[in-house]
Amino acid sequence: MTEYLTPLLGGLVIGLAATGLLFLLGRIAGISGILWSAVADGLADDNRWRWFFLAGLLLGPLAYHLLTATPYPAAPSLGLPFAVAGGLLVGFGTRLGSGCTSGHGVCGIGRLSVRSLVATMTFMVTGIVTVYLLRHAWGIT
Repeated sequence: MTEYLTPLLGGLVIGLAATGLLFLLGRIAGISGILWSAVADGLADDNRWRWFFLAGLLLGPLAYHLLTATPYPAAPSLGLPFAVAGGLLVGFGTRLGSGCTSGHGVCGIGRLSVRSLVATMTFMVTGIVTVYLLRHAWGIT
């Protein structure tokens, strides 16, 4: 039962953060939009919340591992070329889909957006097919 507690609490925290951001600042917690605006607008006064949000995304997992003594996950064995290719494909898909999985999946579906529901289903089906092809059809692990 304890193996389900951490993901459950993590999901609750993500939901609370997205809801809080929407109600307190009127902003959507889509990471790609937050990152894009943070970089594009720099350190403007109305932009600082984005930098704190991004810092929390980086520092939160580090704090979790330090506080709980949970081991870090093993690095994938595919190597740097696959990581770079995956990052480029994710970036392209984010621009093509007008948002990322967090924006569509957490925030868009929560707002009952049909576009976000379609986008999230597309993300999930594409991910499932990709894992199947890589691991089962092509034997890449």
